[in-house]
Amino acid sequence: MSDVLFSLAGHPVPMGEALAAILAVGLALLAAGLWRGATARATRAAEEALRAQEFDRRMRDLARIQHETAGRVQSLAEVLSQRQSELARAVAERLDATSYRIGESMSASARATHESLTRIAERLVMVEKAERSLSDLSAQVVSLRDTLANKQARGAFGQARMEALISDGLPKDSFAFQYTLSNGRRPDCAIFLPGDARPLAIDAKFPLESVTAFREAPTAEARKVATARLKADLMKHVNDVAERYLLPGETQDIALIFVPSESVYGEIQEHFDAVVQAAFRARVVLVSPTLLMLAVQLVQAIAKDARMRAEADHIRTEVGALVEDVARLRERVGELSRHFGQVGDDVAKVLISADKIAKRGMRLEQLEFTAPLHPESGQNV
Repeated sequence: MSDVLFSLAGHPVPMGEALAAILAVGLALLAAGLWRGATARATRAAEEALRAQEFDRRMRDLARIQHETAGRVQSLAEVLSQRQSELARAVAERLDATSYRIGESMSASARATHESLTRIAERLVMVEKAERSLSDLSAQVVSLRDTLANKQARGAFGQARMEALISDGLPKDSFAFQYTLSNGRRPDCAIFLPGDARPLAIDAKFPLESVTAFREAPTAEARKVATARLKADLMKHVNDVAERYLLPGETQDIALIFVPSESVYGEIQEHFDAVVQAAFRARVVLVSPTLLMLAVQLVQAIAKDARMRAEADHIRTEVGALVEDVARLRERVGELSRHFGQVGDDVAKVLISADKIAKRGMRLEQLEFTAPLHPESGQNV
């Protein structure tokens, strides 16, 4: 062992020292190799830990995204359910309002029709009353001569008779007694025709003394004188009525002279046709109670026809408004149907997106992740 193995810079190096030095160098190299292996293993372990942490972080992010997606889908479903409920409520309210308006329109039309029929029935009752009044007139003719003997009583009787006929046969708003014209004259009665503001003037005065003298003339000479007197009185009365009560543009084109006795009216028509024709030319018409009643009934028929036309126009207007409401309802229901179709398309698209998300989640759940092996033990970390 003490033999010199070699010389180094003039110094002999024994074999033992050389072996010791070689052994020290080998140990140093072995220690360095072991240190580098441990360092590499530590580095790999740190990298694997980082990769595991990154994988865990990504899995947590994926789970969070999946949870947020599920929450958004649920929120979207709730919003769609709420919108559908609001839409159904709005549709119900709109349909209720439309049904209410239609019901109100039909109720108003029914009420108007019922009122028109009621008024027609009332007018028929008035006609029946007028017919009964005509039958009563025949019983009163017997006492007519005594009543007409007094001039004041005769005037009051003619006025009352005319007022009774007019009041029984016409509505209150279609006539006026002692109506004042623009010239200050006041006819005994003024009748207003429907749709025409010009009144029809009626005079109830009549020169009955001349008629009485004509009837009671004892001789032909007296009868001739009474005839001339009656003709003059009749023409004067006709001219007075035409002058006082025929105002162009203000009154009707004709005026009436009421003769309160059927027999007196018959005498005039039989013996004084020239006077009657002259009165026609002067646009003055002599009427008996029967003719006045017929004139009243004619005016009544005209008024009823005018009211029926007005009611028919009102019903036609209401029906037109009802048709417009129905057309508007049809248009709004069509718009509502289009809205329902659009909402259905949106819901179908949302369901398609939800199905895709669910499929992606199922694919993520089917993935298998294997844990890394430990470098020394060979087991999963």
